[in-house]
Amino acid sequence: MERNVLHMDLDTFFVSVERKINPKLIGKPVLVGGSSDRGVVASCSYEARAFGIHSAMPMRMARQLCPQAIVVSGDHEAYSQHSHEVTEIIKEAVPVYEKTSIDEFYMDLSGMDKFFGCYKLASELRQKIMKETHLPISFGLSGNKTVSKVGTGEAKPNGQIRIPFGNEKEFLAPLSIKKIPMVGDKTYQLLRGMGIEKVKTIQEMPMELMHQVLGENGTAIWRKANGIDNSPVEQYSERKSISTENTFEKDTIDVDYLKRMIVSMSEKLAFQLREEEKLTSCVTIKIRYSDFNTYTMQMRIPYTALDNVLIEKTSELFDKLYQKRMLIRLIGVRFSHLIQGTYQFELFNDMTEHIQLYQAMDKMRRRFGNDAVMRAAGLGINHRSDFNPFNGKIAGKA
Repeated sequence: MERNVLHMDLDTFFVSVERKINPKLIGKPVLVGGSSDRGVVASCSYEARAFGIHSAMPMRMARQLCPQAIVVSGDHEAYSQHSHEVTEIIKEAVPVYEKTSIDEFYMDLSGMDKFFGCYKLASELRQKIMKETHLPISFGLSGNKTVSKVGTGEAKPNGQIRIPFGNEKEFLAPLSIKKIPMVGDKTYQLLRGMGIEKVKTIQEMPMELMHQVLGENGTAIWRKANGIDNSPVEQYSERKSISTENTFEKDTIDVDYLKRMIVSMSEKLAFQLREEEKLTSCVTIKIRYSDFNTYTMQMRIPYTALDNVLIEKTSELFDKLYQKRMLIRLIGVRFSHLIQGTYQFELFNDMTEHIQLYQAMDKMRRRFGNDAVMRAAGLGINHRSDFNPFNGKIAGKA
């Protein structure tokens, strides 16, 4: 059966939400992100891009390139809410969808052409999203995820495109190699050093040569350049979560120890989030007392994977939940409502050195183990025999 894979991406999502809130921003160069000189551009309007500005650029540099740009600090809750609204519309319209970030979706429409024209269905869905949310969105429709994603990029801003089955190579051939997913700055520079500029050149190369130059990544890039991608659209579940909990051999009322354990648990779960390239928007604390009565409390937060944010929220929840002042048998921490995503939301943090610090700490953990580096507040518990260092797992259902 011929596949029909739809990719949809909300155009300059953060900027579009800000313009919906404040229409005076329409048509003007807008920068969303950290407002201080140490901040980073999380998103920018097409008017700002005309000056050479792009996401992840230092805010100081962006201001130099476009002094008249309007800087907006960003509203995490508004972005999360608008993302949820779009997700609900898509959820009602298609049988299988995958949410890969706060503003990006894949849908498998295979077989639906028997009842509807897939392109017609995609067009109507796009129009419904724009009508109900007042946000611009673009899409690409083809036989696989790679070609559809590239197609969406070509359809922007606020457009749509269909790449007929069998025309994948022809569509990709004239494009820059930078358009291929997996080709980052370093790979691009390497390939340009080899004289490769267009996708057509990779299409004409032996796959073995790409493998010699870039290993397994070279093979994957060659396949994508030739429009070959059999990866499925994986059904999205809003309720996926990661969690960890500890049952004490001896019930305790040592509040200082309990708080340090909460810090350690949160820190390790945050590390797993980053390793899985996920963000959470809901934190939960669980307490079971010596009488076996169990209580939980949760809090919705803007999407994040930053230790300092998550530790603050879990500690705050623990302080609110622990009211009985009696012996505790078990405590647990859970992060849920996960989405795929990495640095995008963290670019709002003016203290960009936080992100650099986490990257360095995570590198040490990968090399020397999960306990190689941790906060001082979490020290002094891992040697306790009653502490299970980490049993957090990705759970299908919360």
